Amino acid sequence: MTTVTGVSRAGHGREWGSVPEELSARVPAEQRGPGRDRDSVRLLVSRGTEVSHHAFVELPRLLRAGDLLIVNTSATLAAAVDGRIGHARVVVHFSTRGDDGRWAVELRDPDGRGTTRARAGGPAGTVVRLPGDVRLVLEEPLSERGARLWWGRVPDTDVPALLRRYGRPIRYAYTDRDQPLSAYQTVFALPSDDGAGSAEMPSAARPFTSRLVAELVSRGVQFAPVTLHTGVASAEAHEPPYPERFEVPAVSARLINAARAGGGRIVAVGTTAVRAVESAASEDGLVRAAKGWTGLVVTPERGVRAVDGLLTGLHEPEASHLLMLEAIAGGAAVDRGYAEALRRRYLWHEFGDVHLVLPREKSSL
Repeated sequence: MTTVTGVSRAGHGREWGSVPEELSARVPAEQRGPGRDRDSVRLLVSRGTEVSHHAFVELPRLLRAGDLLIVNTSATLAAAVDGRIGHARVVVHFSTRGDDGRWAVELRDPDGRGTTRARAGGPAGTVVRLPGDVRLVLEEPLSERGARLWWGRVPDTDVPALLRRYGRPIRYAYTDRDQPLSAYQTVFALPSDDGAGSAEMPSAARPFTSRLVAELVSRGVQFAPVTLHTGVASAEAHEPPYPERFEVPAVSARLINAARAGGGRIVAVGTTAVRAVESAASEDGLVRAAKGWTGLVVTPERGVRAVDGLLTGLHEPEASHLLMLEAIAGGAAVDRGYAEALRRRYLWHEFGDVHLVLPREKSSL
């Protein structure tokens, strides 16, 4: 382990710079060499502006008895399906199922390399032909913020069954090749009764293995499951998240409140877990059972109420997720951590290394 201390405040301009292309994790950790597993990634730890470097398998020794991890149980969908508009090939990314049975979808153009590039959505009434003689009819944009995502209807079709038969995981251009759906499932993923799930993997939890979870439990670390079904992120525009379905069960709310009352640290595994639990937290930090839709965007101005720390992947300078990190750790800590991640050549994106943000240790003096 190595440790560096100090302050390197870059401000909202993210002067720590852009992420070099070669730092994109192109394949899962377990495919990067013999004898490797999902937990064979690096772990950057920030406590205020103090930064230390670890292997992810050291996580049980960085937490302590009484700490609690909030984990997202949403399963990843095979959300990308090939289609046609007239004679033109398109790829449909199924993002979110609405309460009225429609789906928020994004249309993409295939780029000839197995990935896709951005495409304008719409117009209303556009018919996309999908495998199995299925039709998707675009009806209206999801939001006034832009026309990237559209509400569409798939008449007389079980969309989760369609995805299971014809879909594949959404893949971005920085990856080397298609991966099986199992590569995008976390150890915490549970099937939903209605077939709902996440269009993109809640990737902060990907490095966890059953072995590591067992070690954490044996050391007295608790787990509180929540659910937030993530939609399709904007790889090009880095938009803030759209409203997403979530649930914080009553038993998880009780576990979180009890851990806090007992002096444990509440650490969310992933930005999705933060959005879920903060959507169920009152101003005094008390968490209650809740479910429905959340459009919460956690910013430094809003702050956090129930969460003390965060385990997350590494995000690009434009990503809205960095505002959440600032809300938890402060801007100076985020900039210091990311400057160190670049200097030490950590890997970015869903198959990459991870960042643990913990509260600064209080002095015993």
